[in-house]
Amino acid sequence: MEADFAVELGADDETLELPWAAADSGLRYYDLKRHPELLVSVPETQRVPALSEFLAAINLPASILETAKCDTWCTDEMNPEEEIFGAACKFGSYVDLLFSDERRFAFPEHEQFAQRLTHLLKQVPEIPAAAEFLIRRANYRQPPPGRDGFYITFYLFGYGEDEPQARQRWAIGLKLVENAIRQLSAA
Repeated sequence: MEADFAVELGADDETLELPWAAADSGLRYYDLKRHPELLVSVPETQRVPALSEFLAAINLPASILETAKCDTWCTDEMNPEEEIFGAACKFGSYVDLLFSDERRFAFPEHEQFAQRLTHLLKQVPEIPAAAEFLIRRANYRQPPPGRDGFYITFYLFGYGEDEPQARQRWAIGLKLVENAIRQLSAA
């Protein structure tokens, strides 16, 4: 599995406001860490069972992380650096991850976590999948008045000849990331 991390803290880079709500679509943040029964309210979990399992695992009390947003998609558009996989299709996802405690406000904790996570993932068997972890700024508005911190957007792509194969490889990669996060949570 290809794995890497980067830092995106520029003025034009994406940020996360938490809690969030999309006024036009009705989509919103669900606190799955404290209310796991709300997992069924996340539309993506109905379409992609592997994502539902991942979100449930990351939001367990034993995990040092929780989730804020997610999505999945499939495409045949490949970037030049993805040509190494020799695939016609990729299945992708993103999940916004945040620490469940005061570490959410510490950049060094995010950087160390991303380094350790990518190091673990580079040791797994080779599969046609790629993970990227982007450290970004967040504004945690609860409790008021709010506080600036950080979060990690985790992108994962599985590659294959068609959507079922790409999705299967993505699901394997997702389970590998879940296991690595479990290992780091236990440390």
